[in-house]
Amino acid sequence: MNTHRSVILLEFNELTPFLIDRFIDAGKLPNFQRFKRESQVYVTDAEEAQDHLNPWIQWVTVHCGLSFAEHGVFHLGDGHKLTHKCIWDVLSDAGLPVWVCGSMNAKYHLPLHGYVLPDPWTTIAAPYPEELVTLFRFVQRNVQEHTKEQVTLSRTDLLRFLSFMLTHGLSVSTTAAVLKQLLEERIHASRWKRAVLLDKIQWDVFRWYYLKAKPAFATFFLNSTAHFQHKYWRNMEPEHFTIQPTADEQARLQTAILFGYQEMDKLLGRFLHLASGQTALVLSTGLSQQPCLTYEDQGGKTFYRPHDFDRLLEFAGVSAPHTCAPVMSEQFHVYFTTEEDAHDAARRLEALRVADGPAMLVQHEGAAVFSGCRVFRQLPQDALLSSADSSRLAPFFKIFYQADGTKSGMHHPDGVLWIRRPDRQHSVHPKKVPLRAIAPTILNMLGVRRPDSMRAEPLA
Repeated sequence: MNTHRSVILLEFNELTPFLIDRFIDAGKLPNFQRFKRESQVYVTDAEEAQDHLNPWIQWVTVHCGLSFAEHGVFHLGDGHKLTHKCIWDVLSDAGLPVWVCGSMNAKYHLPLHGYVLPDPWTTIAAPYPEELVTLFRFVQRNVQEHTKEQVTLSRTDLLRFLSFMLTHGLSVSTTAAVLKQLLEERIHASRWKRAVLLDKIQWDVFRWYYLKAKPAFATFFLNSTAHFQHKYWRNMEPEHFTIQPTADEQARLQTAILFGYQEMDKLLGRFLHLASGQTALVLSTGLSQQPCLTYEDQGGKTFYRPHDFDRLLEFAGVSAPHTCAPVMSEQFHVYFTTEEDAHDAARRLEALRVADGPAMLVQHEGAAVFSGCRVFRQLPQDALLSSADSSRLAPFFKIFYQADGTKSGMHHPDGVLWIRRPDRQHSVHPKKVPLRAIAPTILNMLGVRRPDSMRAEPLA
């Protein structure tokens, strides 16, 4: 085992291969162009049906080398249910230091030789070591409540976060970007750009710990451009859609997706500078996106999220002690003390109705309930939420709010996989490779034997 080698896995969630090529050809992504020119270039296949194409499924596959049928992790926030070891566990067991920065739906085993900052949607996994909790909670609150106009943060929360950042790598450029964004928001409707600020903050922290720990393996996960694609594909390519954006929306958002790719291009340039002569950079997107046209005849796909999760549960008649944990879009977990309480809550949530149909999608497992509003079409402002027997009635929009925008990007099984080895040799491989091959390939690059559970062969 060569302990001088190292690998950084760049997890740029859901970037789309043909969009990268389009923007490279237009001269918009110089660092992606260089990275590709110096890499082994593959396209990955998620090997899953559309209803199993979700990043919280695919990234588990990337990390443990197993298909969904083998690892069984279906929901965001359920990574803790994974029974197999991930890349970082195998490397830590081999005595190599690791740094897991933001990886989605991740699970790790203790003792771990390194650091873990979980994704901001996690409900169970905790940062390791505890010194990362302050950063984790700040990012989690901002991401989970990004659909609200105001994110609830106390003065103490902000001071703790600032104190952490000042001692863990906060850069002048990131500080300037934050101040510039806040100033622009006073003049223009540009709040949507805030997502890239968290990317910059995460880079500062990643770099600080990377230089401190000198890990043999590190990950760096970003979701901002995936978010832009889901929301603004309609603005990038309006010709695909029946529902056309307004002139005002086009003026503001026509180049939103390109903006996301260019921001990631800047970060990619920083990683190219950070990587030493013995460091391999692996760029993976897990899956990608395509135009979402399925809901055009229904006014477009939207989603509804509770103003307050406890208020929704109270309306449904749930009184048992519980804790709520929101995840992406409309979805949330509810955890109870007993399985009986969870079963009763699931029954009550399933009974809620709106517009002559069920209001909630509900799944019950043990002492937990996974739920979310199952309505994705436009509802009238006077819509009513009711129990099954109509004994309880409330204006729907008193309990829920509609997230801004209409979804226009959906998942696609193809993903980017570019492996930039220390020798910088370039080759384009036309045959698609399974996502399951990434974990054994990285272990092979670091000279560590893959576990028997990883049955895919490493890429040559």
